[in-house]
Amino acid sequence: MTVPLRIGIAGLGTVGAGSFRLLAGNRVLLARRSGRDVVVRALSARDRTKDRGAPVDGIAWYDDARALAVAPDVDVVVELIGGADGIARDVIEAALGAGKHVVTANKALLAQHGAALAWRAEEAGVSLNYEAAVGGGIPIVKALREGLAANHIKQIFGILNGTCNFILTGMERTGADLGEVLREAQRLGYAEADPTFDIGGLDTAHKLAILASLAFNAIVTPADIHVEGIEHISALDIGFAHELGYRIKLLGIASRPDPADGIELRVHPCMVSRSTPIADVSGVLNAVVVDGDFVGQTMFEGAGAGARATASAVVADLVDIARGLRVPTFGLAAKDLKPGVPASMDRRAGAYYVRLTVLDRPGVLAAVAAALAAEDVSIDSLLQRGRAPGEAVTVVMTTHETREAAMTRALAAIAALDTVVEEPRMIRIEQPQTQEA
Repeated sequence: MTVPLRIGIAGLGTVGAGSFRLLAGNRVLLARRSGRDVVVRALSARDRTKDRGAPVDGIAWYDDARALAVAPDVDVVVELIGGADGIARDVIEAALGAGKHVVTANKALLAQHGAALAWRAEEAGVSLNYEAAVGGGIPIVKALREGLAANHIKQIFGILNGTCNFILTGMERTGADLGEVLREAQRLGYAEADPTFDIGGLDTAHKLAILASLAFNAIVTPADIHVEGIEHISALDIGFAHELGYRIKLLGIASRPDPADGIELRVHPCMVSRSTPIADVSGVLNAVVVDGDFVGQTMFEGAGAGARATASAVVADLVDIARGLRVPTFGLAAKDLKPGVPASMDRRAGAYYVRLTVLDRPGVLAAVAAALAAEDVSIDSLLQRGRAPGEAVTVVMTTHETREAAMTRALAAIAALDTVVEEPRMIRIEQPQTQEA
């Protein structure tokens, strides 16, 4: 008789409880697809009495997750506690040290310590799987590690945070400002009471670090990534974007067109043409686009969070382990991973959207144009609504392609003009690479 795969789950919050319910509810299906039974033998969480949606009778309970990690009757430790350090890291390191496979959804820990953990997993001859850490139910990790393994990846980018996507979608649909839509997201449970991690772009940066490590077989951490959030996006910007044929999305972008130039690693709001597929990804959905040298461009879209979608990814990793499938953590042996060299943000090339609040006086636009011309930045389009001589008015412009460094210098010169009464607002315009014929 085939020996069952014995599971220990550390952390029974939204994802942990969802994974436990899935393992219990689909046990027969999982056994058929895995070729062996997949059974939960141990659990650990703060509250033993809470209803988890499936019976816990006969399952060993550990008040200390570290003890679960080394339990002799557990083959795979599923870490769903969260956090880049502390007990979550202790649990994973203890499990790997005891020669046990690990499945985790912990994006922060992998983004900060993934390379070191990959070393430990490979030394122990066990798997470190983390499909649920990026994109919820989207199988992007498996796609990069396996399905697209034959390709040099040129670029990977996407919408990696459902909270921000919900807010930006809501702002466009209702015309409301960010604060109002954020409060609605909190009411619906899509945003935390303290939303800084999401709207500040840090959550996206953690996920991008993992994707870039996979795509380029490199060691990439959040410290390598240029990060901007959506805090300063206004209803005005959303409206002007629509008028210009764009939508605003918070994107994580990793690109390496030439290895000698390093890896572009950036998270920031982008204007994308409404005709592109990623512009149509709305609400809390996530999407990831991968551009490979032979496959061309592929796009993965789906639920980026939630108990059911994330549990689906957790259990898919367990099925791989039950089948005996094991691949290097980041697609390449840990000893062969090299630190990713981030390209300077100053070298970013592209067009820009700029919103100015200026006094309506003769010569103002000429002075703005002169500041741009001094940096060889040319204006592509310009919008001004109405006249209010001597009063503040809004002026919006887009530029032709230029370098980030030139744009930064031009904006500093514009901000210094005495007729510019608010800090200029800039949003990068992204033209996603298209698949070659």
